[in-house]
Amino acid sequence: MSKDTRSNQNSADASSDESDARLNQRGQSEARPSRSQDERSAQGRVSKDDRLAMFRNQLFNSALPELPEIPGFHLCWLTTTNPRDSIIMRQRLGYELLKASDFPGFELVTQKTGDYAGCIAVNEMLAAKLPLELYQMYMEEAHHNAPNQEEDKLKATLENIQASARGVKAEVLIEEGNAELGRNTAQPRFQG
Repeated sequence: MSKDTRSNQNSADASSDESDARLNQRGQSEARPSRSQDERSAQGRVSKDDRLAMFRNQLFNSALPELPEIPGFHLCWLTTTNPRDSIIMRQRLGYELLKASDFPGFELVTQKTGDYAGCIAVNEMLAAKLPLELYQMYMEEAHHNAPNQEEDKLKATLENIQASARGVKAEVLIEEGNAELGRNTAQPRFQG
């Protein structure tokens, strides 16, 4: 190593040491005093107990944060990337997007710009709420009425096959699953 290289390296090390010392002194003298968690809670922020509860919930939900319960509403996450199930369509159905300003602790999972600025969002997912009355109606239609209608169609098809078989003096054996077709079940109550 040349004399000039050693000299440059020594002056760089000394400069770095001086810079570190200045930063350490500045950090100690100019540090902003921190407020206690209790102070923040008193100002409408999230308390330590609430943060602990959020942490516990996160252990079971690794992709999307657990949304706080809102009495009278079903909460869910909606995607912005499905053209067949768009946010606008969901809004016409009665879904309302959740704003981070309404939920302390969700400021960090907020859409910053664009069509959904201020909404609770994680990647392409937006948080939304739907009145429970509508939720029950939609779930009943999708998971009770529509399946019963399909079951009725299957039963009618089976009866047509049996009638055709009788016309040629044949018999159609019906298994236990097919024998249950058409026995509409009681209307369930869906959990919101």
